[in-house]
Amino acid sequence: MTSKKSPKKKAAIASFQPTDQNGQRRVVITGAGTINALGHDVSTTLEAFREGRCGITQLDFRDVERLSIQIGAQVHNWEPADYFNRQQILLYDKFTQFTLLSAKQAVAQSGLNFEGALGLRSGVILGTAGGGLNTWDENYRAVYEEGKNRVHPFVVPKLMNNAAASHVSMEFGLRGPSFTVATACASSNHAMGLALQMIRSGAAQVMLTGGSEAMLCFGGVKAWEGLRVMSKDACRPFSANRNGMVQGEGAGVFVFEDYEFARKRGAEILAEVVGFAMSSDAQDIVMPSAQGAERAITGALQDGHLNPDQVGYINAHGTGTAANDKTECAAVAHAFGHHADRLMISSTKSMHGHLIGGTGAVELLACIMALRDGVVAPTINYQEPDPECALDVVPNEARDADVEVALSNAFSFGGLNAVVALRRV
Repeated sequence: MTSKKSPKKKAAIASFQPTDQNGQRRVVITGAGTINALGHDVSTTLEAFREGRCGITQLDFRDVERLSIQIGAQVHNWEPADYFNRQQILLYDKFTQFTLLSAKQAVAQSGLNFEGALGLRSGVILGTAGGGLNTWDENYRAVYEEGKNRVHPFVVPKLMNNAAASHVSMEFGLRGPSFTVATACASSNHAMGLALQMIRSGAAQVMLTGGSEAMLCFGGVKAWEGLRVMSKDACRPFSANRNGMVQGEGAGVFVFEDYEFARKRGAEILAEVVGFAMSSDAQDIVMPSAQGAERAITGALQDGHLNPDQVGYINAHGTGTAANDKTECAAVAHAFGHHADRLMISSTKSMHGHLIGGTGAVELLACIMALRDGVVAPTINYQEPDPECALDVVPNEARDADVEVALSNAFSFGGLNAVVALRRV
């Protein structure tokens, strides 16, 4: 898979450092794919980030009128038959469909072909919280409401949380480490961090990673209503008048690969994955801890051998709930000290909603955009300053900026935290 290089290019390749300061393999991103409420691909999504476009609309599915919450960042104009045949649709839950489409985009951009030896050295780690929730919802309805005594024989393989990872591995012939991570809202970040570690350690050469979610169905939204953390009108992270989160759906998938391998084959590099850390609050099942979040942030910096003042942008967890936003701002302030006042921190959930297990994957696109394009996505719907969120939250309009390092935060119910650090290449 290597191509002929000019003497000048050979010299450039020879001069780069294939390992980091710990002697571990460096890891880069060479492909990205997504579908979410803002767009069915990466370019459309990034355009929406730059424009500060909101993908939150009135929900449209069966029995939505029975819900108290009737808004969400739903993927509209989604026709599975445009991408899959009848047999595949019977086997793929919506979250798997979203994942496969995103994975195909990412692999196409990377230019990789997994035939032969590379397939044996490649794998897939994906995050999801709900897995095949649409399949659960449809079949509970069939059995309990409609009185049917049988369900389709594919129900179990369709709803299982590892379905998307398994189908991605089969689609591309990935025979290396492959599994699913389920840590609620931090699932994608945990998956991507573990993919980083797989390549660093030499357990794999290439990993497909990210996450997906498709909870926007009657049962999914009804369950979340019970938590009383959902907004009925808009997602307003960090704004003093915020009143809750808004759910979204979709997927984001990336190609992570060994830096030396990527350089030798002449791949376009989107960013380098330089740091990852995870922590547990060990405190409360729903209330976040600033200390736990801070430890994940500082751990990612230490893992990447980064000084705090190198970080220019943080894509915040920023759910729009009173507890999360002020806790996250406190964690950032403590972790960065005086530099916190010079950081840009925004929540793109204000645009694409909270994709729960898939959210970190879509949000990583905003980090890549900041590094590659010098454009920081805004926190839209910001109306009133909150003294407990007194950071630069890039309110309402995208901003041109020179960003060398970006962090992506994810803090989940259960107190499970995961932070990924990217660097411009």
